[in-house]
Amino acid sequence: MATMKLGSKPEIFVLEDLTWRCTTELESDVVVEVGEMSFYLHKFPLLSRSGVLQRMISEYQPPSDGGGMCTLQLDDIPGGAKAFELAAKFCYDVKIELNALNVVCLRCAAEYLRMTDDYAEGNLITQAESFLADVLANWKDSIKALETCEGVLPTAEDLHLVSRCITALASKACASDTAAPLLRNASVDKDALWNGIRSGDTASSAAAASGMDWWYEDVSFLSLPMFKRLIQAMEAKGMRPESIAGAIMFYAGRFLPGLKRNTSFSNALASYGADGGGGGGGMSSRNITPRAASVSAPSEGDQRYFLEEIVALLPTKKGVASTKFLLGMLRTAMLLHASPLCRENLERRIGAQLEDASLDDLLVPNLGYHVETLYDIDCVQRILDYFMSSTDGIGTGYTSPALAEDGGGSLGVPHGGTPSTSLSPITMVAKLMDGYLAEVAPDTNLKLPKFQALAAVVPDYARPVDDGIYRAIDIYLKSHPWLSESEREQLCRLMNCQKLSLEACTHAAQNERLPLRVVVQVLFFEQLRLRTSIAGWFFVSENAAGGDGARPHPGGAIVPKGATAAVAASAQVEVDSDAEDDAPEGKETITDVKERVSELEKECKSMKQEIRRLGKPRRSWSLLTRKCGFGAKVQQAQPAMSGK
Repeated sequence: MATMKLGSKPEIFVLEDLTWRCTTELESDVVVEVGEMSFYLHKFPLLSRSGVLQRMISEYQPPSDGGGMCTLQLDDIPGGAKAFELAAKFCYDVKIELNALNVVCLRCAAEYLRMTDDYAEGNLITQAESFLADVLANWKDSIKALETCEGVLPTAEDLHLVSRCITALASKACASDTAAPLLRNASVDKDALWNGIRSGDTASSAAAASGMDWWYEDVSFLSLPMFKRLIQAMEAKGMRPESIAGAIMFYAGRFLPGLKRNTSFSNALASYGADGGGGGGGMSSRNITPRAASVSAPSEGDQRYFLEEIVALLPTKKGVASTKFLLGMLRTAMLLHASPLCRENLERRIGAQLEDASLDDLLVPNLGYHVETLYDIDCVQRILDYFMSSTDGIGTGYTSPALAEDGGGSLGVPHGGTPSTSLSPITMVAKLMDGYLAEVAPDTNLKLPKFQALAAVVPDYARPVDDGIYRAIDIYLKSHPWLSESEREQLCRLMNCQKLSLEACTHAAQNERLPLRVVVQVLFFEQLRLRTSIAGWFFVSENAAGGDGARPHPGGAIVPKGATAAVAASAQVEVDSDAEDDAPEGKETITDVKERVSELEKECKSMKQEIRRLGKPRRSWSLLTRKCGFGAKVQQAQPAMSGK
């Protein structure tokens, strides 16, 4: 820390309780009272340095009895008794030391006392200004000087000391930020040569190349108003939004304990003060500092004010603040009952980068007054809506994916829509939401319309595979056994049976919770997939006649008649891949597929018997299987299998 020594005489001031006495041969003839402290001094040294003291002494009217010394009151001097002590010692030419912690207070006190060069050359104002220039040239000293400005407001503002400190800090941080890309891209050679001397482990260079957040901790001890002004000054000087957001996140993390995900919500509420009063009811929200938070817990109102200011201070650029941090801020905002505008701001920011969120962070507890569900489903619904509205203009107009007869395309793309260029983010969000739905599905208070509404926001084409949504639906059906058959069918319309994996199809075919109609569809599409796989192992040369209703594929596969383009493409891929397999291995695979088809036929037969046992006419089953195209295709598969 920079220092400056003034004066030449030894110490002559002695403190006795609350009284400072000047131990000289002359008796004191003036008393200066500053708060509870009294200074017994002499008029001449004060008159020669201070215009204010000169005026006050000349205007002093002694008591009518003529007794007592001249007594002056300086209760409103900036810096209080400590600042006046240094100023008085300067008047006596006693040795004092200026540093970053006292120069601001002393400069304000000198201004108050009017200690200009008009009264003495090299007076205290001149000396303080000279040293202040050295202080502002150093980062650490500038931080300390800015912190001390809090105690001498508004004089420090009037003298532009605050703005000078902020400008100096912003300039230094921005200079480092400008060099950050160059330092990050430069490769640091541990054995680099400098002037022919091997430098060895250049730890400082490596730190400079990787640690551009060196100033975050220093500014995190500033009060909120000072921190806010510093951030605004950095923005005005062109600092990168990423650096600004990093400083804000660090600053908020020191002050708001609820941002830590591993902190339980009961502990978070206790830290805020469950009664809303906290431990620092007399603390002004204008002077909130993280350092003060470690001394006494601020009130809920103080923390709410702090959080809303921090949210408003965040840069608007997408991605500069991590999604984890934003979700933590949102949870804290709910705990503190922040304003609707603040919460909407956070939800929009989260929605714009929802693909970066994790399931654990997305589980926002329901802290409303009328708690119905364990987690705040409505909040996640709004966040998802914001994401969809920000994804290349795609809004929430897409309805939930329907089953095949409802007209959904084989690729799951809604009518009139095409997969957007941001397919990767939307696919990540679809996977995230499927996991979220599975997590909230066991909640018995979660109503079917709310579950459906949340699942339907994600378009069908965003899910390459529907195993995730199937799992969520199955968990919901298991936790809500009272749903009617029509409600179950309505719920199952959220998934596309064509996009279930083989494992999911196997599970669904034996799932008693699914409606019969959905099970039949699953069996049909699984058999169609298996038939296509079988056809891939037969070549045109072995089936030249093609009289069994199949048509040759250009790649050599036999594709079932009426199969879709997607099925044909699948057959071609399987032909290409299986061409590389050895013959014995291929025979084993064909045997496995035949066994699986046989199992499916047995399942269909048992389902027929079950329907007959329940009293339904045979004709209704044949109509159902004929409608799905399932029975005819099973009959076609049997001669093909027996022929081999």
